[in-house]
Amino acid sequence: MSVTGSEVWPWVRVAFWAMDDEKRMSTIRDIWRLALAIIGVISIVQELRKPSDERTWHGKVADFVPYDFRMPTIGRVRSTYWNPEGPLLSGKVFGVGWAPNLGALTRMARNRRAKEEPSPQPS
Repeated sequence: MSVTGSEVWPWVRVAFWAMDDEKRMSTIRDIWRLALAIIGVISIVQELRKPSDERTWHGKVADFVPYDFRMPTIGRVRSTYWNPEGPLLSGKVFGVGWAPNLGALTRMARNRRAKEEPSPQPS
């Protein structure tokens, strides 16, 4: 007797939602960490498959998830975490995944506040 995925999936879903909130969040966090570790391995393999003079040690896996294994510099830290003209999320300074751009977040908050504040009435 074999079990198919369609027979197992409902039981996994029920078991997941039957967990308490702390256990469920721990499971989600563990799955996220495993996914990032797998993507990290894929990115290293992707670089090692290139000829040694073409390896940049930064790029994207599947044209989606950014990675950067170069030594961090002050300029890259600044442009990643404080770039008001940049996107809200950018590739991490070191590692796999995205980092928040606090400069862009500040710009968005200021723009929103400016729209909400009433303009002064001429006297």
